[in-house]
This record gives sequence, structure tokens and C-alpha cells, in this order.
Amino acid sequence: MAYQHKQLAAGRWQGLDFLEQMANIGSEVRRTINWKNKGHKEYSRLAFERALELLDLTIADRKNKKRLKELLRLREALADFFAFDNIYKSTDQSWQNYFYGFNFACQARS
Repeated sequence: MAYQHKQLAAGRWQGLDFLEQMANIGSEVRRTINWKNKGHKEYSRLAFERALELLDLTIADRKNKKRLKELLRLREALADFFAFDNIYKSTDQSWQNYFYGFNFACQARS
């Protein structure tokens, strides 16, 4: 597999804690939304692929084993929203709200 985040895939990602991982995924999701709303489908698709890549690295990280169910459901819901029929009725705002807490928690401890 060809990773876009080569250094992270090589092991650096596992050095981040769960909040940092989720905040980074949220940043890519935010980019996906922003590009989509600007009408740049290709940039949006690339940002979404990066978000999925980071999410897959998070799923594979052994320290997140107890969160596996939530992470897999998150992947399913993101794919449904950005690539399929949005059967879960997600919105741009609901995704921004979901990831806001992770970003806030990371900022609060700095």
C-alpha cells in the first residue's frame, strides 16, 4: 500500500495518543468538507483519502483496541457521508462537532 503519510505509517502515528490521532483525522475531515463546499471535488476526495488513511492507522494501533468498535463505526459513517448515500443523515456540521472535542482537548492540555 502506498501511504500519503509515509512517516506516520512508518511508526510515528503510534507515538501519538488517541486524542492527537483523532484531532489529526478531524483536520483532514475538515479539509474534505471545505474543499467539497468550494466545489473542488478532486481536492476533497484526496483529503478524504488522507482522513481514511489516518483512521486506518488509528484502527491498527494496538493501544486503541478497546475503541475498535467506535473507530470502525466512525469509518463506516464517514464513508457513508462522503462516498455513498448518507443513510445516517450526517451533516458537515455534525462532523465538525464530533471532531471539535478532540481538537479542544488537545489544545487545552498545551
